[in-house]
Amino acid sequence: MNIKTEAAIQKFTSGYNCAQSILFSHSDEIDIDKSTAMKVAWAFGAGMGRKQEICGAVTGGIMAISLKYSRFQNDHNATTEKIYSKTRELMDRFQEKHGTYKCSELLKGCNLQTEEGQKYFKDNDLLNKTCTECIRSASQILEEIL
Repeated sequence: MNIKTEAAIQKFTSGYNCAQSILFSHSDEIDIDKSTAMKVAWAFGAGMGRKQEICGAVTGGIMAISLKYSRFQNDHNATTEKIYSKTRELMDRFQEKHGTYKCSELLKGCNLQTEEGQKYFKDNDLLNKTCTECIRSASQILEEIL
């Protein structure tokens, strides 16, 4: 396991969300300070504010791709194509590994918006059994893409 992936898992298991953990661990490579990375990614955890849409580890990776490759230049088409292509690659590779990139499907229907769902998440150790593995693979894929 590489240093960025270890850092992402450490951040996640110490209480930060999946998107924050990915963006934070790759912040040096994408020229964003760690504090800003944590703030920007805050709302994207648990599939965006616990809506359980796109996995936060994936959205953290998408933010990293955008920050790495976007420029304030007049080459919007080339930049857009590069960013979109790398975004699709991240999403496709993540889906190949996990069967989906949707948080609710990764958590097999566990509803994080309810107290019962949050209890189920904790009682069944989904943080370690599911989410940590998603962070691991998203970080590793992102490392290869960047």
